Amino acid sequence: MYHEPLQQMEAYCLPQYQTLNHQLYDSGGGHGITNFSNPISSELYCTLESSSGTGSFTVYNSTSAVSFTANGSPISWQDSHSYPPYQHHNNHSPDNTYISSMSGSCITNDLSSIRHKLRELESVMLGPDSDNIDDSYDTAFNDGANFVSSEMEILRQTMVGICSKNLKNVLIGCAKAVADSDLLMAQWLMDELRQLVAVSGEPIQRLGAYMLEGLVARMYSSGSSIYKSLRCKEPESAELLSYMHILHEVCPYFKFGYMSANGAIAEAMKHEDRVHIIDFQISQGCQWITLIQAFAARPGGPPHIRITGIDDSTSAYARGGGLHIVGKRLSKLAEHFKVPFEFHAAAMSGCDVQLHKLGVRPGEALAVNFAFMLHHMPDESVSIQNHRDMLLRLVKSLSPKVVTLVEQESNTNTAAFFPRFLETLDYYTAMFDSIDVTLPREHKERINVEQHCLARDLVNIIACEGVERVERHEVLGKWRSRFAMAGFTPYPLSSLVNCTIKKLLDNYSDRYRLEERDGALYLGWMNRDLVTSSAWK
Repeated sequence: MYHEPLQQMEAYCLPQYQTLNHQLYDSGGGHGITNFSNPISSELYCTLESSSGTGSFTVYNSTSAVSFTANGSPISWQDSHSYPPYQHHNNHSPDNTYISSMSGSCITNDLSSIRHKLRELESVMLGPDSDNIDDSYDTAFNDGANFVSSEMEILRQTMVGICSKNLKNVLIGCAKAVADSDLLMAQWLMDELRQLVAVSGEPIQRLGAYMLEGLVARMYSSGSSIYKSLRCKEPESAELLSYMHILHEVCPYFKFGYMSANGAIAEAMKHEDRVHIIDFQISQGCQWITLIQAFAARPGGPPHIRITGIDDSTSAYARGGGLHIVGKRLSKLAEHFKVPFEFHAAAMSGCDVQLHKLGVRPGEALAVNFAFMLHHMPDESVSIQNHRDMLLRLVKSLSPKVVTLVEQESNTNTAAFFPRFLETLDYYTAMFDSIDVTLPREHKERINVEQHCLARDLVNIIACEGVERVERHEVLGKWRSRFAMAGFTPYPLSSLVNCTIKKLLDNYSDRYRLEERDGALYLGWMNRDLVTSSAWK
């Protein structure tokens, strides 16, 4: 009922583009995993530009770091504006690598030099009276548990992280320095981080490259421009769609969300003759392929289905056109399966939704779908209009039979910068680890998938504030409160949906886990919840 054959999805939902070779691949613990592999590419891969300067960008690979202008021509390192001029010290020559050798990354290998450096930093941060502090850093290095304040413990871990090449600790220390507006410390740690990150390295190195961009962007207030566009060449629409499709295939997060939502809708509409589905982020319309097929096989014949698709600009670009493309594909599919079908296009953002634009008709059973969408709606912490709760109240006024919610299980909405950074680091560490199981590290498409489908959102969470920060995730407990305040009650997902998704996960690594709690489903990677699915009425 829920499985989506790749051929059918390509036929009805995706434009033609060169497909990847499918082979079995397992990097430990997985079974039956789909792998997309090609020969290791020697091309350079650009990261996001964190400067608000002239439009140049920095290219990372495993052997060199080169700067290019916006038109693609190489320029000297000294001429590059990827970072302010004072950042370019002698240790950042074009011959340096972004993955340091075993002997080269640490700022010093001499313990006494580290103590001296800490003493200088202490004097800068605490003033000339810092000599009155009872315990010296000698004691701290001999017994790290003697640090009293959390700030000093973070500093200690940062120093140890630099010498041991513990990228996570250095990232945390740098974020703390940025949070405290300690520009001297932040700049120094950013210089160290540039020697540790790599877009083709281990998961934490790849994630670290984008988190570093976010930190630099925050410090120089260029996060919004990064989120809106990549300074390196924007991929063609067909390429972006192919990257999105690869991400959908190699990770079960989207299939989990779509399948669970479709199961709740099919259950709620099993006796209805006319069904209206309002999808607040229709994207490519792929979610509805399996639901149309399921309704076609329903005993007694399929209902009349009408889908109202609400658009967003990123999906429009990936499609290469407007909503009529989605309507045409779904209509063709419905015709093939002999399902009466209508498509209503509603090109508007969630903040601009008005009742008369939704095309609600009497006599139709209504289902509303919020799949990976509501976290983009600003709430009371951003605007007095509180579009997030206002939209839920509007939907409740339509008296839907079922409302489905699929969201990332992360708390980044109202958290202050430093705890938000820690949450983002923890969340995306699990996500990048899960991608690493399926796609080889040197795979060009994997780099593009992470850069174009994940990195901009990640940078937006770290670098932006106020209305410019549009990635505002909440945990399911908070969503429960919002739905309850809007007048909704839970609609528990059926055991059939749970069983079907368990079968789906058989095709992926056994490190994915599925849990049912209080009528909702949680999909996680090892011990980290990543996506939740719930239904309401």
